[in-house]
Amino acid sequence: MNEIAYQTLDRERIARLARTYEPDMVRFLRDLVAIPAESGQEGPVIARIRREMEKVGFDEVRIDPMGNILGRIGSGRTIVMMDSHTDTVGVGDPREWAWDPYRGKVEDGCIYGRGSCDQRAGMASMVYAGKIVKELDLAGDCTIWMVGSVQEEDCDGLPWLYILNEDGIRPDCVVITEPTRLGIYRGHRGRLEIEVHLRGKSCHASAPERGDNPIYKMSRLVQEVEKLNERLHGDPFLGKGTIAVTQVRSVSPSLCAVPGACSAHLDRRLTTGETKESAVAEVRALAGAENAEIEILDYETPSYTGLRYPMQKYYPTWVLEESHPLAQAAIATCRALWNAEPVVDKWTFSTNGVASMGLMGVPTVGFGPGEEELAHSVAERVPIEHLVKAAMFYAAFPSVYAAAMKKVHG
Repeated sequence: MNEIAYQTLDRERIARLARTYEPDMVRFLRDLVAIPAESGQEGPVIARIRREMEKVGFDEVRIDPMGNILGRIGSGRTIVMMDSHTDTVGVGDPREWAWDPYRGKVEDGCIYGRGSCDQRAGMASMVYAGKIVKELDLAGDCTIWMVGSVQEEDCDGLPWLYILNEDGIRPDCVVITEPTRLGIYRGHRGRLEIEVHLRGKSCHASAPERGDNPIYKMSRLVQEVEKLNERLHGDPFLGKGTIAVTQVRSVSPSLCAVPGACSAHLDRRLTTGETKESAVAEVRALAGAENAEIEILDYETPSYTGLRYPMQKYYPTWVLEESHPLAQAAIATCRALWNAEPVVDKWTFSTNGVASMGLMGVPTVGFGPGEEELAHSVAERVPIEHLVKAAMFYAAFPSVYAAAMKKVHG
């Protein structure tokens, strides 16, 4: 029996259990939304996830030294890991919100609030997928790890760099549960955080001619960055590389003094064929950047456990070919569950896939509840129907993937 037939045979039971656990998933997700947890503050939400994993019967639940939570089901040869980051961005100006961002409002078939879509919904569906796997004995020859990672919003990829280097697990594949509208996402552009520093000469602002104002020089360089963005090349799948100035700041002894230094922060999105070296070279070649100091930033902020795991803020582009067995297994899972062709696409934003596949080379694919464009917005929400369908996918996928791998390797 091939993998399609196997999952078709179990579709009814998987769907029935997912519907049965819909109220539990809604309750669990609302509990998660009610816990504010920006990067470095995830301890309480990790503790809540642990209680739910233990309640539904995971075979093992552990928290690593960085604070990531890893829940295991099964002990087979094929190792499947799924990821939902547990931190969120802040709420910004509370007056922008039409509801309490931490209440988990339920209305019109959706759950609203900060983190509902990005990315607690993936966790709620994963945990109850684990319960379905246990009840229907779907693990087979798989070891399935459901991961709640930390610090992704501050430094995407960092938790998975730690997991894959330090936790002693080498998976055959990783499934990222960031929002995909229940489509299959197989990559996204990379990202690079660049700082450009220009020096000047400080003096009293009453006689600016005595100094050398670096803000004026930076303003001209900013215009060159804007022009550079228009020249960057594109890729048929991932789209165009981009560069944007997201912050300009100066250093001055007072507000009545010409500053002595000025810095700009550049957000560089990298499409296929672009590297950190090529991106830095393009900035260095701009008019006005001849004497600039150009720096790729590092991230060294400790996790909520106090552990520091430094990482350069370079997040490589990654793409999984649609013909890859992992992508085909994800597509086959959707066909088997819903007898329909899934949308196959990519994220606009960046995910932990920059580490799992971009840095560490582990085949990675995405499938998640929610709509990408609502992430970080004051309209953030997730359809409850997406929770149910995502739980079905996460429960069914490991055995489909294991069957695909068995076919590939004989």
